[in-house]
Amino acid sequence: MDTRPIGVFDSGMGGLTCVRQMIRLLPGEDIVYFGDTGRVPYGGRSVETIVRYARQDVSFLRSFDLKAIVIACGTVSTTALDVLKGENDLPILGVVQPAAKAAVKASKSGNIGVIGTKATIRSGAYEAAIRALLPEATLTAKACPLLVPLVEDGRVHRSDLVTERVVEEYLAPVKAAGVDTLVLGCTHYPLLMDVISDYMGAGVTLIDTGEEAARAAAALLTNEDQLNDPARNGLRRYYASDSAEDFAATAKLFLGKDISDRVERVAIENY
Repeated sequence: MDTRPIGVFDSGMGGLTCVRQMIRLLPGEDIVYFGDTGRVPYGGRSVETIVRYARQDVSFLRSFDLKAIVIACGTVSTTALDVLKGENDLPILGVVQPAAKAAVKASKSGNIGVIGTKATIRSGAYEAAIRALLPEATLTAKACPLLVPLVEDGRVHRSDLVTERVVEEYLAPVKAAGVDTLVLGCTHYPLLMDVISDYMGAGVTLIDTGEEAARAAAALLTNEDQLNDPARNGLRRYYASDSAEDFAATAKLFLGKDISDRVERVAIENY
């Protein structure tokens, strides 16, 4: 048993979809979450900027004595994972490989779609990971840059006509390609699951990257005999680079509970 916490970070709030699944799968684990809400979104940034931000995020999390870090951000996972793993001496997990495995397992036709930020789609990381597992896969990738700001603004419901219209515009070519599986290549996107599912149709399986990353973390800790007692109540602490009050208000949408007494602001530029 290893009582050290797990560090989780994202460019903003989206990584909380991963945290929610981790709480479900790993109830005994302590979690330290950092959301870089002052600099969200990362998806339109240059590779150099994304790597610099990610290094600062990891530096902050490593001010805690962690046993592992989960990059709950598609953009960082596809752009900076190898750099971060090479610079750190503890396990660092991204969202790409777990989601790719889940997509290949779910797809019956091998016709798979991937949506994500501009940086994620530009990297081609999901496509490469899927083709490594299923060389004959047919892939359709689409950048959806407006979805992260919509989620961060809480506009995630079926009744939001703007969100529905944006989803339709982005996903039209993906739907036309006839995919039977769609990777939500950003941890913000599961909050739009209902809207995306309504548009894509019941025959398309949606892959929640946050959930798959949480499963990968559970498998890692199990294999390394580092799990806490699942009967204990894990401690969760949340940090943001912008307003703690705004973070807590939006986090309730992601986590389904009030965490206003557990959020602190951090000056990430000092790391």
